[in-house]
Amino acid sequence: MLDKTCLAPRPRRRPLARWLLATSLVCSTAFAQNRHSPDAPDVVTYGGRADVMGLADEIAQRQQLDAAWVRDVLGQSRFIPAVARYIMPPSAGTAKNWAAYRSRFVEPKRIRAGLAFWEANERWLRQAEQMYGVPPEIVVGIVGVETIYGQQMGNFRVLDALATLSFDFPPGRRDRTAFFRQELEQLLVLCRSEGLDPLTVRGSYAGAMGMPQFMPSSWNKYAVDFDGDGRVDLRHSTADVIGSVAHYLAEFGWQRGQPTYFNVAAPVEVRDRAALLVPDILPSFTAEQFAQHGASLSEEGRRFEGKLALIELQNGDAAPSYVAGTPNFYAITRYNWSSYYAMAVIELGRTVGALHAARPTTH
Repeated sequence: MLDKTCLAPRPRRRPLARWLLATSLVCSTAFAQNRHSPDAPDVVTYGGRADVMGLADEIAQRQQLDAAWVRDVLGQSRFIPAVARYIMPPSAGTAKNWAAYRSRFVEPKRIRAGLAFWEANERWLRQAEQMYGVPPEIVVGIVGVETIYGQQMGNFRVLDALATLSFDFPPGRRDRTAFFRQELEQLLVLCRSEGLDPLTVRGSYAGAMGMPQFMPSSWNKYAVDFDGDGRVDLRHSTADVIGSVAHYLAEFGWQRGQPTYFNVAAPVEVRDRAALLVPDILPSFTAEQFAQHGASLSEEGRRFEGKLALIELQNGDAAPSYVAGTPNFYAITRYNWSSYYAMAVIELGRTVGALHAARPTTH
């Protein structure tokens, strides 16, 4: 089992789990790609490369792992061409479209699965809200957007995905070799501490695992044994999934009882609108500063005492949509650095929550 110190909050600069799905096209294609097995008959292993064996020795020494075991594991890791393709950004010139993005996630299949998930796990959802302050609809929204409640958790060997991106990161985008080598190291730590076979662990093309799609470092830092069975299982234990997602958000600043956003009419003047958009999704302005720039907040938003961010959601050729994001909106984007992702989570969870509330209670 994981060291129980993972239950104690530990800050970090920004989440490492979700930067890869920053645009709608990357996020939408990831699920489709993960449905198919990436294994190919002709594979190239990394066992013969000196740099790989050198890293194996460094990891073993740094993490106090058996060097022969680390060498053997990394020696059996494989280069997966599909991983190198999927990590690339979408083609330039692809217009963002919030309405189209929303329709991919707030749709009948996810809504039905979300309702079943909520009803089967209401005890754990309420317990997580009590402990971490994160309401059920946010947890339900995240697990639904990520994997449709465990239906699409990825079928890549995580070892291969992380090795490919650690040792052959493709040119053409900002090099993230160092990041993926850290995640590869954390995967070995996780497998050793949890008694997992690193050759059988499956996940996304980027190395994310389980129903909530935690990267290995996030699993090691933020996953919790919420059902108290002595191990952390993010593939099969919905209790651990729910507790871990809520814990993650709490670690990244979730505020109990705070809304995620307020309705707002963006400034008409281009200069004022641009000034409010400069910080992007980081809450940086008071309600008074919004008004000074010509933004018209809802009554509830005008009473808000914290900082806000003007969130712009493009709609292709149509006019953009705008909301005023709170620190809780920002906390959701620590899971995935995307305002579109955060809004999809919020709206899926809200839709499922409304249906759950409308169902008659049984005694």
